[in-house]
Amino acid sequence: MIYEVLVNPKPGLVDPVSAGAHRDMDVFTFVDSATALRPYFEQVAKIGAAYPETDLRGLFHAIRPVGVQAEKTMLAATAGINTHKGAIFSLGVLVAATAWTMQQDAVLTVNRIIRAVQAMLAGLTANDFAGVQEKSPAELTAGEREYLKYGFTGIRGEAEAGFPAVTEWALPFLRTQAAGDRNTRLLDTFMVIVAHTRDSNVIKRAGTADIIPWVHDQTAAYFQLGGAQTAAGRQFLTDLNATFIDRNLSLGGSADLLILTIYLALVFDWLPFHEEDQT
Repeated sequence: MIYEVLVNPKPGLVDPVSAGAHRDMDVFTFVDSATALRPYFEQVAKIGAAYPETDLRGLFHAIRPVGVQAEKTMLAATAGINTHKGAIFSLGVLVAATAWTMQQDAVLTVNRIIRAVQAMLAGLTANDFAGVQEKSPAELTAGEREYLKYGFTGIRGEAEAGFPAVTEWALPFLRTQAAGDRNTRLLDTFMVIVAHTRDSNVIKRAGTADIIPWVHDQTAAYFQLGGAQTAAGRQFLTDLNATFIDRNLSLGGSADLLILTIYLALVFDWLPFHEEDQT
């Protein structure tokens, strides 16, 4: 999570240079949050490693209340600011799945971890969205409102499907990046994620899903310029960041998926230091 907040500039998001489109937090808020949440991830890893069953839906039920408590820990560390609620869910699931998979008599692979994630979350969207139509508008979460308005299942659907934006797009792309420092490689990987998702956070801030085609057009233009590997691409991203800040837009959902990508890359040593990192 600390790696993610250090990557810059990510359009509308907090980084060491700017608070982006967020007026209630800065990079130090994220460091406080990530530090406070470390015991949570250690706990879900222990639960995953000790889970004795093959029906992994029970593993998700075991870690879910731990995640609820972790949200309280996060809010206490950040004076009530939501910095990592999405990561508490998605990274918590991924860490538990990794720990469980490591205890099986098999070589650890991304595919095996993702199969465990899918088994943990089978039926999640159907269960979580059941009865949402009966809720009053005041009771609805942002994700539930998007589900009712557009049919989008958000991070729940992405997770239940095994995080395809991460496994089918972000990780394969990152593994091909032999040039550039880690910030450059992760910036381009982040924009690959943006190009292949409907970011729920940007929809919420824009007030309409019509923002998504425009966002995807921006990512296409960025890569046409060569991405973060070129001066033109870097300037485009700097200008796009300014536009996002002016319009109060933020790609928080994509940032959560970057966290998952970084996590798996670190587990499998796919984010090596290059000499360019010193320049």
